[in-house]
Amino acid sequence: MLDRILSCLFLLPILAGAAELAASAPAAEDEGREPASANTQFPPVVVTATRDGIEALKAPNQVRTLDSREMLERQARTVTEALRETPGVNVQKTSNAQGSPFIRGFTGFRNLALIDGIRFNNSTFREGPNQYWNTIDSYAIDHIELVPGQGSVLYGSDSIGGTINLFTKGPGFRDEESGFFFHGLSSYRAATAERSHIGRQELRFGEGGRWGLHLGASLKSFGDVRGAGVGIQPNTGYDEWAYDARLDLALSEDWTLTAVHQQLRQNDAWRTHQTTSGIAWRGTTVGTDLKRAYDQERTLSYLRLAGENLDSFVDSAAFTVSLQTADEYEHRIRRRADNRVDHTQVELATLGLDLQFTSATPVGLFTYGVDYYRDWVSSGSQRYRLDGSFHSRGIQGPVGDDATYDLLGLYLQDQVDFGSRFHLFVGGRLTHAAASVGRFNDPATAKAVDSYSEDWQNASGSLRVVYDLDEQDRFQLFGGVSQGFRAPNLSDLSRLDIARSGEREIPSTGLDPEKFVNFEIGLKAETESISAGLSYFHTLIDDMIVRRPVGGGDVLKDNSGTGFVQGIEVNGEWRLDPHWTLFGHLTWTEGRVDQYPRTNSTHQRAEPLSRVVPLMGRAGIRWQSADRRLWSELLCLAHSRFERMNTGDRRDTQRIPPEGNPGFENLILRGGWLVTNNLELNVALENLLDQEYRHTGSGSNEPGFGAVLGATFRF
Repeated sequence: MLDRILSCLFLLPILAGAAELAASAPAAEDEGREPASANTQFPPVVVTATRDGIEALKAPNQVRTLDSREMLERQARTVTEALRETPGVNVQKTSNAQGSPFIRGFTGFRNLALIDGIRFNNSTFREGPNQYWNTIDSYAIDHIELVPGQGSVLYGSDSIGGTINLFTKGPGFRDEESGFFFHGLSSYRAATAERSHIGRQELRFGEGGRWGLHLGASLKSFGDVRGAGVGIQPNTGYDEWAYDARLDLALSEDWTLTAVHQQLRQNDAWRTHQTTSGIAWRGTTVGTDLKRAYDQERTLSYLRLAGENLDSFVDSAAFTVSLQTADEYEHRIRRRADNRVDHTQVELATLGLDLQFTSATPVGLFTYGVDYYRDWVSSGSQRYRLDGSFHSRGIQGPVGDDATYDLLGLYLQDQVDFGSRFHLFVGGRLTHAAASVGRFNDPATAKAVDSYSEDWQNASGSLRVVYDLDEQDRFQLFGGVSQGFRAPNLSDLSRLDIARSGEREIPSTGLDPEKFVNFEIGLKAETESISAGLSYFHTLIDDMIVRRPVGGGDVLKDNSGTGFVQGIEVNGEWRLDPHWTLFGHLTWTEGRVDQYPRTNSTHQRAEPLSRVVPLMGRAGIRWQSADRRLWSELLCLAHSRFERMNTGDRRDTQRIPPEGNPGFENLILRGGWLVTNNLELNVALENLLDQEYRHTGSGSNEPGFGAVLGATFRF
């Protein structure tokens, strides 16, 4: 099982020798020029780990960052694919239009996404991988922060595997000189194996130090993906458009008002593996539907008033009011005698309120506040015949109709410094969650239930420490224990929809919150030439909501999952000189949780946690010129074989081969050239070995060998 990882990591000694040889040779073209330092010489300041700015090295967690330069160089097609090179993350893709990250063994609604600190998860997110993260435009994102592990104390329900904060692009008016400014960006990306084209246009203008406006729009067309060994995969293409706007207004030196609106639309995005257009790969089965596709649209609008350096007991304050909408329309043509057409829809609106403060006191730096989110959900279904005539109307859509869902939280964290080298982070959160479903299908009678409501309370705590091992703050030891939870959402309680390869989830009331306890210990290092991290985590799982087969392909859900997930994450970067850098990471993860292995049985047994890849690694070498106008890197991404399957994985025959998912290596060569201060070109040759592979749990294969070309023009 190690062979795939080791074959990738075996490149490192060879690349290191080549790099040292090149570094020792004179570079005539750089004589007389001051060498530039490496991009990552200084640790970034992050906010997600503590809700307040802190150096990543000093945070009481491992923090993974992806800055704007890395986003541009990697030419990420989607937000989820932007994370594929992150330690501990596996990107599952049900189809090319639908991606979901696995973080420390968890995916779907057990990972929390934030947009500018605003909760993106809503109460209709479903079990397992889902497509919702792909409705965030990656070209509107400036940088990303990922904090693996439980973040429920600061961010509430769902923050189990990890918390990802996506920071959108803005006008940057406070960095501009006084007077009017006007800048723009035009970019284009094309990929041969994906057969895709992406165009992006941005404008930002305003008055330096006083106000600024950012406008952006993206237009994307994705063709059917060509996979190595399988050729063109039908109906894996789709179209997408998005736009975003942000206005920042300085009310004073300390107070800023921000207004944001963004919108995205996807058209005809197929779940190909569930249709006859799917491909049989290494023994997988092909779906029976003639078509199953989604049209999706989401919006986010928010107003934020934020103040910093306030001369009072409160050092900083922020108040945010947000409104989000998410509309999902599914079109499904079944292959049956009547050739019926099913249309379902979920229309959701979410109001969010967030009030946050920080106060420096003699007993520590306090971060505290209150957040509240309410979902309004409308869900329905209609059935037609292929000739267009109306057939029937269902009781509900994928989730219960005329529903609401509330999350109210109070949180407090204190950062206490004991001397100059020992730092304590202690916090707690009180949460109230409530669900009300106006109409849903009673699984016992197959009739409508007109009303159901339930509420839950939770108290979570966290205690984490950081110890500086040297006086120069180059080496840190960190660790701690954190509680996490996930309240049952509307999908848990009222879902009536197809899951995996033909299972049907039916409404399951009477559920309780899932509870988790995470233990973690690790080391972090940052010197002039080395950045590195090592961590071990162990998460206890209690009352996890799992599926229980009840016959006829139906599954109910109950709080019977008890188990654990644990892992080791190692990452490092070695800057040999201003030109050459070696980098890599290796992660090992395993987990077990109680499952129902047989239909119509109350007997459980401990089985592997679903779709957890045991070993994942990345290794590579980077070269850049002293003036950073030229750069190139060769890297290898590798996954070990996935063969520790549970009963649910084995039933997912349309996505997972009978013997498990084969391991793979993806060799990538990419580089860029800053032709002028205005024009930048990037190129990548991906899957250099033209290897036939798919990520574990995915419903289609990844692109074969192909080129990704990008051009960015700034003015």
